[in-house]
Amino acid sequence: MAEPASAKVRVDKWLWAARFFKTRSLAKAAIEGGKINADGQRIKPSRELEVGMTLTIRQGWDDKTVEVLALSDKRRGAPEAQLLYRETEASIVLREQRAAERKAGLGSFIVSDHRPNKKERRQIHRFQRNMNMDESS
Repeated sequence: MAEPASAKVRVDKWLWAARFFKTRSLAKAAIEGGKINADGQRIKPSRELEVGMTLTIRQGWDDKTVEVLALSDKRRGAPEAQLLYRETEASIVLREQRAAERKAGLGSFIVSDHRPNKKERRQIHRFQRNMNMDESS
């Protein structure tokens, strides 16, 4: 599965092989967008990874800090891909804490089970119009 420790693999290939991204082009776009850092520094997609490097990966709301345990440029199943890296304990705790905060923040948000009907839309528009008039005074 993994290559010898002396071998080097491009970051975009490794991210794809480790199943952080569905395609190499998505991995490359994330790297170029500054969403991937290696040892605290921005990198290029062609940067070669080495075992022991620390990557910070931002995906959606989450930041993951992972340590590279093995190198591979071949995409295999998820169980094998998880053997390529180990997420740090601090990263796991922080991600879970932020997820709980996001979930708690939605406590006051009311999710409707249907689209507003004509009467409800009129009430919404009336409410918005009144709010705009209050702000302008």
